[in-house]
Amino acid sequence: MGDSTVTTLEGREPAAASPVEEAAATGRLRRLRAPRRPRLWFEILLIAVSYATYSLVRNAVPEQRAEALRNADLIWRLEGQLGAAFEESVNHAVNSVTWLVVGMNYYYATLHFVVTLGVLVWLYRRHPGRYAATRLVLFVTTGFALVGFYLFPLAPPRLMNGQNFIDTVLVHQTWGSMASGDMKNVSNQYAAMPSMHIGWSLWCGLTLFALASVPWVRVLGLVYPVLTLVVIVATANHFWLDAVGGVLCLAVGYGVAHAWYGRRPSALPRHLPEPAAPAAPEHVPLQKQP
Repeated sequence: MGDSTVTTLEGREPAAASPVEEAAATGRLRRLRAPRRPRLWFEILLIAVSYATYSLVRNAVPEQRAEALRNADLIWRLEGQLGAAFEESVNHAVNSVTWLVVGMNYYYATLHFVVTLGVLVWLYRRHPGRYAATRLVLFVTTGFALVGFYLFPLAPPRLMNGQNFIDTVLVHQTWGSMASGDMKNVSNQYAAMPSMHIGWSLWCGLTLFALASVPWVRVLGLVYPVLTLVVIVATANHFWLDAVGGVLCLAVGYGVAHAWYGRRPSALPRHLPEPAAPAAPEHVPLQKQP
């Protein structure tokens, strides 16, 4: 018998995927990335679980007081070098007007949650085709904020040593900051960078400006994050550089959503097509027997 030729698998290049397999994979990815009709029960559960997770993770970040205070001094010196260390002046000016500062305390404590949830409900009802992509922006923004809380613990101005900032919630005995009074035991006081008051309010504002059809609502969308910036500075809960951190997190959120959906959320169709009804079976008449 002649020598037999043995072919081994070593050195053989893997077979290329067939056009059918490639088409199937592309189809699965396209279906995964396509906007879906939101389901109310799932959205309520998702938002509740996500916010609970956010709160747990945020408060589980070690309260590194010494490092947080050092970072606050660093931020304060940096703002001074930039010629923009104005937080203390704004804090004292607003604190001298009781009705104004009390209103800002309640603004800080409530609108952060109420407006954000309201915009989510409005999106769900009026823009279902854009809801998932816009919600993804918010979730990614918040996720990156958690990374910031962990990597850069930061004390708010009102907790700094050697400065004259006023904790307006304590002074005016209002219900407000989760990090003041009795509430400080259930909230991480050193998770100020980035500011999610700015990240979330700017998300709300841009969403309303891009999608609302009523002019005054669009204007309100632009005003809301600006007012929020004034409030977080005036109540000594944040430096203005914390707001910059919130803007950067939001930019990452929009970048991820654009990469996933292939366009910005506001450019997606407002409504999703109705699911096609199943075709009725063809009726074949029975033939009479001869």
